[in-house]
Amino acid sequence: MSSELLTSFRKFAIYGNPGASGNDMNGKNFTKLCKECKILQGKCTNADVDIVFSKVKSKGARVINFSEFQEALKLLSAKTFPGMPADQTQAAVVALVVGKEPLSIGTTKTTTMGAVDRLTDTSKYTGTHKPRFDSSGKGKGKSGREDVVENTGYVGSYKGKDTYNKKNE
Repeated sequence: MSSELLTSFRKFAIYGNPGASGNDMNGKNFTKLCKECKILQGKCTNADVDIVFSKVKSKGARVINFSEFQEALKLLSAKTFPGMPADQTQAAVVALVVGKEPLSIGTTKTTTMGAVDRLTDTSKYTGTHKPRFDSSGKGKGKSGREDVVENTGYVGSYKGKDTYNKKNE
């Protein structure tokens, strides 16, 4: 049971910080664990979680290790399950955490509804943006963004290019 608890601890410890070792957990991830594992129920509140985190961490530290995490769960168990014997509350809280991993709740998904379809349809682009895409709607890349300069001596929109010599011959 302790190895399964350690696995859950490590999964929550590295959540949002891919470079983390998984040996220490910050307060934000501890609160996330408490919310997602349903430890925050009954008389247990966010304030209780923050207070317990502050109690168990080492002085001056911002993170807790696994043994401090186990102590925190022990302290929170009495608040989560009031009225139960102490040994049962600790086992119940550990059972809530074992086997859990962080969820990505509230992440933004790509939507293609309403205005998004209209604004991303390249066939409807006009003006200066139209030459940036080919007929299939794929972007042309740098060639679609750059203005190609022809050094012919004529201005860009002159329609009678190369007709001067033909008129005066």
